[in-house]
Amino acid sequence: MSENQKEWSFAEIQAIYHQPILDLVFQAATVHRQYNNPNQIQVCTLVSIKTGGCTEDCAYCSQSVKYQTDIEVHKLMDVETVLTLADEAKQNGSTRLCLGAAWRELRDNKDFDKILDIISKVKERGLEVCCTLGMLTEEQAKRLQEAGLDAYNHNLDTSPEYYSEIITTRTYEDRLRTLENVQKAGISLCCGGIIGLGESDSDRIRMLQILANRNPYPDSVPVNALVPVSGTPLENQPRVQIWDILRMVATARIIMPAAKVRLSAGRATMSTVEQAICFLAGANSIFAGEKLLTTPNKSQIEDQELFQLLGLEPLPQLIETHSH
Repeated sequence: MSENQKEWSFAEIQAIYHQPILDLVFQAATVHRQYNNPNQIQVCTLVSIKTGGCTEDCAYCSQSVKYQTDIEVHKLMDVETVLTLADEAKQNGSTRLCLGAAWRELRDNKDFDKILDIISKVKERGLEVCCTLGMLTEEQAKRLQEAGLDAYNHNLDTSPEYYSEIITTRTYEDRLRTLENVQKAGISLCCGGIIGLGESDSDRIRMLQILANRNPYPDSVPVNALVPVSGTPLENQPRVQIWDILRMVATARIIMPAAKVRLSAGRATMSTVEQAICFLAGANSIFAGEKLLTTPNKSQIEDQELFQLLGLEPLPQLIETHSH
């Protein structure tokens, strides 16, 4: 991957991000077509395998024990339930099952053993597996990789400069260390962030710079727009404008040309036209399914209609192999 990778300065990314929006979309669409099939979208299904009760204080999150939200706390799902959901996801055209657990970090206990078991069994179903389980040690990353894990998600959320405004229970360095451990173990990295947390454009650009300058940059970059949850400190944040999402998607596409750029949280409120412009600007991955962990998402019928209308097709099952 490193042959199409360069070191990006803040000023270079800033110039891309702030250009007139139509020029930005055109540039991104051009890059997108050089590196990817523009009519193929990776469809991923996200399942919350352990909900709520997290000890972190992320200001946007409904699953933190620090806030009064109406989330029901569930312990880790049993293997059979996850496999049933995996089969449904596959029937609905997903090629990747993303398993999320609300933990601060992974602990070496029977829950971890159960997750390793889930990974190998979902893999037998012919799906890729991605997990997001909080912070990881090098040894844990290695065990996940041996169980067959394809990808690991651990978002940076925002810039290092703004991070402490959103989370105080761990540092940016903790974040980066987990990314390091994931990539060292040879697991594909899924890493993006959230916009609409009250950050500035500079914070967004800085976060993109950190992602793009990783060697290699993440294989998958989720662009999340905050879905405000009542009971959290960010419950009154204004809704993110489509233009902001579009700038993030297009800039990410230009500076990480071969990555999957994923329209993630916030897609539920986007119109067909808004999603279409994002696909034009280089978004080529979505989450399918009624819920994203705890926030609403588009229905499967809506997504099928969207694909039909735009002439898009889901990425074929298990076509890509992770060689790096």
